[in-house]
Amino acid sequence: MTRAIDPVDLAARLIACPSITPRSAGVFDVLEDALIPLGFEVHRFLAGTEPEGPVENMVAIRGSGAPHFAFAGHLDVVPPGEGWRSDPFTPEIKDGLLYGRGAVDMKSGVAAFVAACSELADHPGTISLLITGDEEGPALYGTVSIMAWLAERNIKPDMIVIGEPTSEIRLGDVVKIGRRGTVNMWVTVPGVQGHVAYPHRADNPVPKLARVIAALDALHFDHGTDAFQASNLEITALETGSRATNIIPGSATAQLNIRFNDLHRGAEMIALVRKTAEAAAPGTTVEAKISGEAFLTPPGPLYQLVTDAIRAETGIEPRLSTSGGTSDGRFLIALCPVVDFGLLNATMHKLDEAAAVDDIRALARIYARIVEAALASAG
Repeated sequence: MTRAIDPVDLAARLIACPSITPRSAGVFDVLEDALIPLGFEVHRFLAGTEPEGPVENMVAIRGSGAPHFAFAGHLDVVPPGEGWRSDPFTPEIKDGLLYGRGAVDMKSGVAAFVAACSELADHPGTISLLITGDEEGPALYGTVSIMAWLAERNIKPDMIVIGEPTSEIRLGDVVKIGRRGTVNMWVTVPGVQGHVAYPHRADNPVPKLARVIAALDALHFDHGTDAFQASNLEITALETGSRATNIIPGSATAQLNIRFNDLHRGAEMIALVRKTAEAAAPGTTVEAKISGEAFLTPPGPLYQLVTDAIRAETGIEPRLSTSGGTSDGRFLIALCPVVDFGLLNATMHKLDEAAAVDDIRALARIYARIVEAALASAG
């Protein structure tokens, strides 16, 4: 039998690769080296072109037949930023914490799942890992490319756990069963540039944009649902393109984001913003990009598998939530039921990102329980 993998050691080796989106920096080599001895058939491929790519993706498969349990995740990380107390890509264990960019989001989660698989010598059915290098970035060539790869080969999982960090206070206290949709928009009001001392020769777009912002801020979408919090619109940036103190700008732009629940679709939100902006300031243009629609996994076997495993390992009854940002579940839900579950998320994307060593090992045990139970029906 292959020696069991220590998830903390594997997580550290993954962290040591500076895989800032879309660079892989050798991180997929480390993961492949861990999976091959465990009997996985590893498929790696590149997708996309510069500047968003190329992106490296991996599908690793062990076993055959039904049921097919898949784990999804990513090995890319956000830039570390300045001010770390140590090198963000030199993993360090101190006071029971593993430090490094990606320790929480989500290299330790990937390592925990691999470790869980190393404990399962023989099993019925199929286990797969769907791992991308483009989750933290634009997500154009990551999970969507993996799904296309699967479709070409007529491979379809029966259930998927995404290893995103969902826990809040203690490991296992929150499982994400869906996420709100998200759309970004850039609302531009045209004007006529001119000298501030001669306003009659110009057309200042800033007061008009202020009216647009006020009208957008007054919008009320819904009161939320049993599964989702209320939809909300937030202005995230303002830009005129002018830095001089004596110029009336030729245009003014507001950037905004809407997080919406499953009462709405992204296209509906775009249409509403366009209508509202045009009424407040005729001639306003709106550019928009839908990053994902709202999704919800209905109650079913996957809920039970995950909650039973968490309860057995930690004694905690997890809360099922749709709060927080989106995940690649927005794509994978088209294949099968999906939930997100992983480590504490308090330090993700922060300076000195760190995960508790004990939590990483406990997560591996929880994942092992989930997989064993998921595949038991084939026995």
